[in-house]
Amino acid sequence: MNKAELIDSIAQRSGQSKDAVNAVLDAFEDVVVDSVKSGDKITLPGFLIFEKGHRAARTGKNPQTGEALEIKASDVAKVKIGSKFKSAVAG
Repeated sequence: MNKAELIDSIAQRSGQSKDAVNAVLDAFEDVVVDSVKSGDKITLPGFLIFEKGHRAARTGKNPQTGEALEIKASDVAKVKIGSKFKSAVAG
């Protein structure tokens, strides 16, 4: 399902217009990105958890040459699946 299909489905189930649903989804994306970027954790109980993680600097290997190289430390986005979501998908 792509974003347009998601918007259609939510609009149909909620009785809201597609434009209203699109605006809410865009706002949701912006809030999640801005919050996680600033280090906040967003929890939707039983569904999803969005948070910022950190990867330490490490030594890697170039797969073509086998040469060792340094990989810089970086911040990453982490998404964890909640228990209700896991159970629903598992059946």
